Amino acid sequence: MATLTAPQNGKAVKGRTQTQAPNVDLTAMVDLAFLLITFFMLTTSLAKMKAMEIVKPVDSNEPITLAQSRTMTILLGKNNQAVYYMGEASKAIMHTASLATIQKYILQGKQQVAQQHQHDASKFMVVVIKPTPSANYKNFVDVIDEMHVADVKSYFIDDRNVLAQERAFMKANGM
Repeated sequence: MATLTAPQNGKAVKGRTQTQAPNVDLTAMVDLAFLLITFFMLTTSLAKMKAMEIVKPVDSNEPITLAQSRTMTILLGKNNQAVYYMGEASKAIMHTASLATIQKYILQGKQQVAQQHQHDASKFMVVVIKPTPSANYKNFVDVIDEMHVADVKSYFIDDRNVLAQERAFMKANGM
């Protein structure tokens, strides 16, 4: 863009006007960014570790005696399958279930025990969880989570004592 400037020595001189780039002061924006970062760091809680508390008893040679009328056993098999039964293995009817539906059977067993013992709070259901070598860790964690969801007061893990009847049933059902 050409403009005329004031005449020098009687002649008009052609020249360009110089425009300067706008100067933006970013100090306030940087201060605001640090204030926001500080605010969110102080108000946000970091993710807390979620760990399951599992207490394992001291190894002893004495067997643990459980009331068979209030005991449910869950055997974890392969392909997200489980075997469950109430009471003693030699007298019980064993059932298979997917781990997606095992909560329903846990709640049924809990209700059955409560009815059988006239809703006595001291006679709650005990669940024995038996992970087999063909089960995976995710299934084990899922069953422990189901214990918490179903509010089972007492459960324990027995990974050593899979009975012959249990093995035979699992083998017959492809687990």
